[in-house]
Amino acid sequence: MPVLATWNVNSIRARLPLVLDWTERARPDVLLLQEIKTENAGFPELEFKAIGYNSLVVGQKSYNGVALLARAPIQPALTALPGAQDDAQARYVEADVAGLRVIGLYLPNGNPIGTEKFAYKLAWMERLIARTKTLLGQGIPFLMAGDFNVIPTDGDVYDAKAFASDALAQPETRKLWRSLLNLGLYDAFSLKHPGAQRAWTFWDYQAGAWPRDLGLRIDFILLSPGLADRLADCGIDREPRGKEKASDHTPVWCRLSEAAP
Repeated sequence: MPVLATWNVNSIRARLPLVLDWTERARPDVLLLQEIKTENAGFPELEFKAIGYNSLVVGQKSYNGVALLARAPIQPALTALPGAQDDAQARYVEADVAGLRVIGLYLPNGNPIGTEKFAYKLAWMERLIARTKTLLGQGIPFLMAGDFNVIPTDGDVYDAKAFASDALAQPETRKLWRSLLNLGLYDAFSLKHPGAQRAWTFWDYQAGAWPRDLGLRIDFILLSPGLADRLADCGIDREPRGKEKASDHTPVWCRLSEAAP
């Protein structure tokens, strides 16, 4: 059964020992990384190759950046989200791995609202919806995972009032999130853990958020209908967040049953 995982590592060079350790222990077949914060040349491809992973990197100096790691060969499809040729931010990677279309993304944060950053976030989400429609129209089963920078409901944050003016929880953001899912995508974690509470994937570095368990659920694995039927399990691995010099996010993973012959 293939295992796929997503993790915003908040600088791959700063977290490399932790990421390598977790990857060797968890052994996902595919690992999608966000906020690698390095250009392609600075990504530690050799270190991942040494533990059995191929890499497809979409890097950017100091900011953003995504990567797709896989134990099988990677066939690149896209290294940018269609719809804006002048968008230089490294936030999207799409490839085929072992017969499965895999998409890794780092959706814009959008803060502060009322600025061009929020407008960019909403426009990016519209482009993601358009890409999703294309894939669904082509009948391509796919998995889309990453840091979506969306708080879908008040139950996905420790204090909804504290985030009332945050771009992640704005009505416009949530409406576009619902539009994306309403195309026919399934939140893997919610499928396996309906009604789960305090299922955080992110804890800020400030104000003792981790020890006080003041978190958000903003990292997701979304499945197209055909893959949703193959979902065997899904979980959030909180253990890496408690490590020294940890990322402020923690891995989310899912396991799929084998495709029918």
